[in-house]
Formats: sequence, C-alpha cells, structure tokens
Amino acid sequence: MEKLTFYALSAPEKLDRIGAYLSERLIRDVSRHRYGYVCIAMEALDQLLMACHCQSINLFVESFLKMVAKLLESEKPNLQILGTNSFVKFANIEEDTPSYHRSYDFFVSRFSEMCHSSHDDLDIRTKIRMSGIKGLQGVVRKTVNDELQANIWDPQHMDKIVPSLLFNLQHVEEAESRSPSPLQATEKEKESPTELAERCLRELLGRAAYGNIKNAIKPVLIHLDNHSLWEPKIFATCCFRIIMYSIQPQHSHLVIQQLLGHLDANSKSAATVRAGIVEVLSEAAVIAASGSVGPTVLEVFNTLLRQLRLSIDYALTGSYDCGAGVSTKIIKEHEERMFQEAVIKTIGSFASTLPTYQQSEVMVFIMNKVPLPSSQQSIEAGKAGENRNRLTQIMLLKSLLQVSVGFQCSNMLTALPSAFLDRLLSSALMEDAEIRLFVLEILISFIDRHGNRQKFSTISTISDISVLKLKVDKCSRQDTVFMKKHGQQLYRHIYLICKEESNVQAHYEALYSMLMLISIELANEEVMVDLIRLVLAVQEIAQINEDNLTAYNRCALFALGAAYLNLISQLTTVPTFCQHIHEVIQMRQKEAPYLLPEDVFVERPRLSKSLDRLGPEVFFWQSKISEVLGGSGYNSDRLSTPYIPQLTDEDRLSKRKSIGETISLQVEVESRNSPEREQ
Repeated sequence: MEKLTFYALSAPEKLDRIGAYLSERLIRDVSRHRYGYVCIAMEALDQLLMACHCQSINLFVESFLKMVAKLLESEKPNLQILGTNSFVKFANIEEDTPSYHRSYDFFVSRFSEMCHSSHDDLDIRTKIRMSGIKGLQGVVRKTVNDELQANIWDPQHMDKIVPSLLFNLQHVEEAESRSPSPLQATEKEKESPTELAERCLRELLGRAAYGNIKNAIKPVLIHLDNHSLWEPKIFATCCFRIIMYSIQPQHSHLVIQQLLGHLDANSKSAATVRAGIVEVLSEAAVIAASGSVGPTVLEVFNTLLRQLRLSIDYALTGSYDCGAGVSTKIIKEHEERMFQEAVIKTIGSFASTLPTYQQSEVMVFIMNKVPLPSSQQSIEAGKAGENRNRLTQIMLLKSLLQVSVGFQCSNMLTALPSAFLDRLLSSALMEDAEIRLFVLEILISFIDRHGNRQKFSTISTISDISVLKLKVDKCSRQDTVFMKKHGQQLYRHIYLICKEESNVQAHYEALYSMLMLISIELANEEVMVDLIRLVLAVQEIAQINEDNLTAYNRCALFALGAAYLNLISQLTTVPTFCQHIHEVIQMRQKEAPYLLPEDVFVERPRLSKSLDRLGPEVFFWQSKISEVLGGSGYNSDRLSTPYIPQLTDEDRLSKRKSIGETISLQVEVESRNSPEREQ
C-alpha cells in the first residue's frame, strides 16, 4: 500500500487508471464471491482517496463511487455496510476541486432503502439501518455546503431523506427498549438508530438556509399525515421540538407558517387530527418565542380564528359539508369542542410569546372579529344564525380571555384603547349570561396588575383586611387619566349588569372582584367616592326592585354591597366609616343574615321573601356615609349625590334585541354622557 500510495502521489496522472483497475477487480471479485479480495480492494481505494488531493482525484472518485455503488447493490449486509463505511470516509474529505457533474441520486435512494430495512435478524436489521442513516448523513455533508453540487434540498431528495430519518426516529426496536446491563449501556446507546437518526436530522435542519426550510418541513408533514401520527400527538410534538431547536432561530416563523398552511389544508379532516396539528403549533410557538413569529403575527391569529369559526359550523351542522350526518353528530360535537379548546389554548400560547404592543394588536384584532350583527340581520339569519353568532361570540371572547390573562401592561390607556373598550363593553350588555361573565373576566384580567384577583375569589365580610395581604401601589397619573376618561362608562356597565335577572353566583363574584380591583389598582379619592355611590345605587336596585328581580338576585345585591363596603371602609382607614359599616353588618347578622354573603353565596342559599318589610337599620345610608367621610376630607357634596345613570340609556338598553343595537346605542350614549356631565 505504501508503494502504491507513493506511486499515485508521484504520478497523479496515473490515478484514474489505478482506480479503473481496482474497480474492475472489485466487480469481478464480488461476482465470484471473493469477499476477502473485495475488502482489500476497498481498503486500497480508501487509503488512496485519503492520501491524494490533486486535480486528477475527480476521475478516481468516479471509479470509487462506482465500486461503492456495486457494494450497496449487493444483497449481502456485510458488503452494504462495507460500502457505506467507505462512502462515509469519502464524505468527510474536503476536495480541492469538487466535481459539479457528479450525481448522488443513487446513493440517496439506496441509503433511504437501507434505513427501512426489514431483515429478519434484529441485529443485522439494526446494523443496516444504522449504515443507511450514516450514508444519508454522508451525502448531506458532502453536498449541503456547495450549492453548485447536486442540490440535496430538492424535493426529490428531501422526500426520501426526511421520511427515512423519521421512520427510525419513530421506530424503537423491542431490543432497544429492553434494559441493557450497565457495562453495555453506553455502547448500546451509541448503536441506537433512533439516536443516530435524531442527530442526523438535527444536523440536516441546522444546515438549512432560509430558502430550504419549506422543502425540509413538507416531508415531515406528509409523513405525519400518511402514518396518522397527529393523534396521539406525542411523536408529532417530538418531531417539531427537534425541528424548532435545530433550525436557525430567525427561520422559526417559516415553520409556523408551514404548520398553519397544513392546518388550512386539513380543515375538513377529523377534529382529532386538526387538534393534533394545533397543539403541535402551540408547542412550536412557545419555542419560537423572542418575537420570531415574524411579520405574520396577525396571519397566525387569522388562521386560528378561521379554524375556530369552521369548527363551530361543523359542530352545528354535524357535517363537514352542508348536509347533516345525524349518526355521527354527537361524536363530532364532542371532538369539535376539544378542537376548539385546543385552538383557544394555542391562541394563548402564541400571544404569551409576543411583546406587549403586539399582544395589544392581537386583542384588538380578535375583538374586531366578534360578530356584532344588526337586528335585521339577526332576524333574517333565523335560529341557526343566532346559535352560530352566539357560539362565535363565546369562542372569541374565550380566546380574548386567554390572551388577556398573560397580558401585562402598567398603562391602562394603552392596554384598553377607547375603540376596543367600547366594543368589549357592548358585549357586556347582552342578555346572554355566559357572554356577560366572559366580558367581566376579561376586564378583571386587565385591571389586576398585581395578582390580587384570587384574594377576592369568594365574597365575604372579613373583619381584618390585612389577612388578604393585598399588593397595593399608589394610583399613577396614567390610571387617573384612564378613570377620568372611562370611569363613568365602567360604572354604568357595572350598574346595568347588576340589574340582570339571569345573573348567578359567578357573576356576583366577578362584579365583586372588579369593584375591589378598581378600588385597589385605579382609585384615587374621587374614584373611591364614585364607587361608594355606585354600590349604594346597587343597594337601591335591590331595595326598590323596579325590575322585579327574584329574591336571590335581590339578596345577592345586598350581600355584594355589604362585602364591598366592608373592605373599602378598611382601605380608607376612616374609623367612623368603618364603625357605620360594622354596625349595619352586625345588625344584619342578628336581624337579616340573608342580606350577607355568608348566607347567600353558598350551595343552598338561605333567602327571605319578606324583603320589602326590612327596617332602616339593615341598610347602608348615603347621608351617614357622606357625613362620616366628609368629615375626613372626602367630597361630601359628591358623596351625597345619588348615582343615577341616564334614564334613556337604561330604558333603551333593557329593550335591546341584539348586540348591534347595543353598540349603536353605546356610541350615542358615550357622545353625550362624558364624565364631566355625570353627577
């Protein structure tokens, strides 16, 4: 070998003839089953290849590749492995003058076949598959960095390479799952086709340039489709976790786009398949954080919201087309509901990765998608249309809630722009109790910036506010401006929601949380006075009962007022105010416990039908509160003025028929009901 190598280096023009001779000998030895000579010939070729880097190497390589191909064509596993090992050595050589007409098509096809080996002997099968993966790794290394060589990123190659790697990634042999002995463990781990396939896939994706990502990802999606691997989603999630961590971070949004496109392409697939794609999308979004969702942020949410609306239609009709399939409707409804929840969760995951300004844009975008039909359109749409509108409203508000929960913004003016707030509050005036509750929850998540929400989850009259360990900051200038601009609008909606007969315990708990959070997060002295006036007006709703509310609704409003005034009196730290509130609560405990939260907000509320015969001692009196707070520097004139929303607003809202009617009214009311005109 030393003499041959010296001769080849001394006379490089002879190298191609040496290669041709060795190739001819090897082919003859293979056909005559002289495998010892075959090994010698390959060893000679390997050593010559490693030693020579002259310009004539290209002709020699042609002979070398012809011999490797001959070995790979053999049915003998040992020859296939020998050929692969030689090819891998060749792949690791950096040639001085690479050949641009050399083709690797055969090697891609053959190595891919070896990756799918189904040899009867488990050890041999594992070795062949390992060789196939190593061979593909070699092809990639040889071609990926030089675009003038065979383009390995072409779909014809990627459609073979990627599925072969995924097949081995997915296919864990029984032998591998058996626990090896401690001495064998390290060696066994190295021999795992699964691990080698993962390493090869990571290397391939890590080398992918911007223009090649699509060709690398498409075969993954097709493989997952063909093998029904979206459900369960474990393998699909594993694949995309590898992909997202392997590609260059600036390309992450391309993968997201591919998944979104695939979701659209599967819009008529089973809900379980769509749910799998969406959940994988959710995982990918979290990894693609740091704002790399790219310029397509709203496109992402547009696709998800479109899928949400399609799913609602499928659930209502029981069919992916216009016809209704009665026999499968129940199953589809259940599956579609799971899909809808997956979409909503994904919307939240995406939003949590975005910077604050983009989260704000997303919330405005979602809110603008909430259907607000005019009353005529609602009538024309009929009952099916109303159902569709209602379900869409609920799903979009759920999505908005998911985004708002992770939204952190110190400036309320930025967090809740006027157009967004108007549109959101118009939904709060719907007769649908579920929609009203979602709106309250969304508002609460915006207002609660210090995590105090959970401390108000149950309504009670606690004697010492310090046990709640509230986080309280001084009201900022921006908060003061926000309340000056929108305070009266919020109070009016709280007041009108309190008058709804369809309210249940969850509504009163949300109202209580909202009142308390406004008091802690946004209240200066003026806001505090207005909130006390508002709660006293709510007490009057229950007391006078012009709206014919049920005994439960009336008791709930009395209890809500007691719980709020109990805490607010302790926040103001005015002893005479605390004393008045405490006296009324004590009187209620003796005479009318059904006016306190401890009796009302329980599994079996203890109510009274004789609410019209209550004595004055169980009520909180505006005159008394005005007197005690006025003595401590609060605005007694404002305190003594009852809170009364404009009657036209109240009367017309009570007769509303649709959300559209409500919003047109809202615009009209806001234009003439500015904070300055509110008493």
